[in-house]
Amino acid sequence: MQRLYQARDRIEAQFLLDHLARQGFSATLLGDYLAGAAGELPVDIYPTLWLVEDADLPRAREVLARFLAEAQAEVGPPWDCPRCGETVEGAFELCWNCGSGRP
Repeated sequence: MQRLYQARDRIEAQFLLDHLARQGFSATLLGDYLAGAAGELPVDIYPTLWLVEDADLPRAREVLARFLAEAQAEVGPPWDCPRCGETVEGAFELCWNCGSGRP
């Protein structure tokens, strides 16, 4: 079994695990519930994706890297609200501060 990716949170980990399964990889998620013990465990307690078949590691890294790059490209860069000047993350179409739309 080979470590493939350490996720930011359980949601990202499950999303990526599902994508890998759709691509034909046998993978598992370890450390899924460790964040509930924050403060009692070391800092490195994020969920981690592991490949069951060692030989799949190079191809799985490539598939995962492509998927993450495409997901980031769809989000787009942050933008500044034309009404209030607030910087808004690229995933959002409305300003969180004043509700104005993306220019």
